[in-house]
Amino acid sequence: MIRWNLNYMKLRDKLLLMYVLSVFIPIVVTNVVFYQVTTANIRSQKTRDAGVAMNNLRNDLRVTVDQAVALSYSFYADPVFNDTLSRSFGSHFEYIQAYNTYLKGEFSGQLSQGIRWYQVYTDNPTILSSGYIERLTAAVRKTNWYEQFRAYSAPYPALIATDQTLSLVQRLDNLDTGGIEQLLKIDFNMDVIKEHFRNSGFDGSVYLVDPEGHIRFSNDPDTQGNRIGELYSKIHFPNQTIRFESIYSGINYLEGWSLQGVMDEEIVLREVRKSRSSVVWLACINFVLPSIIIAAMSRSIHVRLVRILKHMKKVKTQNFQTIPPENARDEIGQLTTEFNRMTETIRSLIDEVYLADIQKKDLELKQQQAQLHALHSQINPHFLFNTLESVRMRSLIKGEKETAKIVHHMAKMFRKSISWNQQHVTVKEELELIDSFLQIQQYRFGEKLQYRIEAAPAVIMVRIPKMVILPFVENASIHGIESTPGQGLIQLSVSAEDDHLHICLEDNGIGMSSSRLEELLKYLDQNTDMGEHVGMKNAYSRLRLCYGDCFTFSIHSREGEGTQIRIKLPLNERCMRGD
Repeated sequence: MIRWNLNYMKLRDKLLLMYVLSVFIPIVVTNVVFYQVTTANIRSQKTRDAGVAMNNLRNDLRVTVDQAVALSYSFYADPVFNDTLSRSFGSHFEYIQAYNTYLKGEFSGQLSQGIRWYQVYTDNPTILSSGYIERLTAAVRKTNWYEQFRAYSAPYPALIATDQTLSLVQRLDNLDTGGIEQLLKIDFNMDVIKEHFRNSGFDGSVYLVDPEGHIRFSNDPDTQGNRIGELYSKIHFPNQTIRFESIYSGINYLEGWSLQGVMDEEIVLREVRKSRSSVVWLACINFVLPSIIIAAMSRSIHVRLVRILKHMKKVKTQNFQTIPPENARDEIGQLTTEFNRMTETIRSLIDEVYLADIQKKDLELKQQQAQLHALHSQINPHFLFNTLESVRMRSLIKGEKETAKIVHHMAKMFRKSISWNQQHVTVKEELELIDSFLQIQQYRFGEKLQYRIEAAPAVIMVRIPKMVILPFVENASIHGIESTPGQGLIQLSVSAEDDHLHICLEDNGIGMSSSRLEELLKYLDQNTDMGEHVGMKNAYSRLRLCYGDCFTFSIHSREGEGTQIRIKLPLNERCMRGD
């Protein structure tokens, strides 16, 4: 049904449908899918990068806190230090001496990059406030950090946040202090904390939230001013935000603390928004350029086909008007050329020109057949005469009984030469005829003539025109060997190579001069009556009639050295014309 509908559609509608289905819709779908996939990939990549940034910030903060924890444990685990703080000194002099000899050395070199300051608080009345040691007075107990710390009962350090400052507080109660309260308060370097937040690489706001859910630190400018201590859950964020959470777990002094990250989705898609114009421009180019190309190509097809259709309708009314020629080599241009040729041919046929042409062709064919039959009939008496002449001369010279053998060969040749109802013979049959002829010639010349015939087994049954090799052998025997003073040798070889039959005939006779050879070649190639070399002329003419331009013929000869003839015929019998 679909193919039937397409067959009934106009070509212009088909081209438009092809454009919509093959160009317009695929381009739209491709650009939409490309934009969506790009957006999803960038969102996923940004989300992964933000998650990595949150983990890096989490690790950096823990390293900073661990520095303070290590310091607190060093004091907590020192029994001499704790015993010294809880000792009851008899006088200020005794305390000062203990401070200078021991305590002062314990406090030296303990600060690190993440720690701004640390302070030891004790309510031991015999200790003076000096350096890193401070009296735990009632005013200190009223501070915010101390009140937060009292809520912790665990033995490990507590992370306390007050006024955008983070501190680590540790009870120094590893040994029995005799009721004296001793604390170590370590204040973090907030510049280092801010630097961690600033260099985290998180493209949004990050909040440090305590176990109760209060915001204790953030890189958000709004939160730094007035939201410290506010519940994180109470903050209202826009709907198009991406939330991240990194919770500290398994660490007793950071248990319950977390990092909360908030990133605006518009920031994530900012790069996609920047490339939107590029996507739009590429889409426009993908639309416009193919549309122009398809429109030009469809017009080239549609307009020219419509023009051919109009002229074809004119032919129906016997108006044989040709289409104006155009410089086009495509199928429509070829169709136009063939239409013009067909129109002119039809016009010529209607004008009965084709009748005269048919008569002329028929006459030429008959003349060619008559010429071929004349060649067939002419070659028979020629060979018969030569054979009889050889027998006659040999009989006059010698009265031997070998005549019966020669007569047998002569009769064999005579029978084959006069039976032209079979115009093609096998190579084997042709070579047998040549062998009979050469035996007759050897009977005539005696030891003066020697010959050798070789044929590849693959070519024995190949069919060739009858008696096309024998005339050349005859010429080599009579004109080449007869006049030579020494012993003559004729060599004939037949082989197959490259889908061709190769025939090579050589003799060591008197040969020919270059001028005589050129004259002979011109004589063989001319359409004239038979002359001196009637046999060669006859064979060459029949080869040309049977094979046309599909065969090659060459003669090489040197005066006093001999002659070589090479004939190459196609093995494909379809190349052979009927003669």
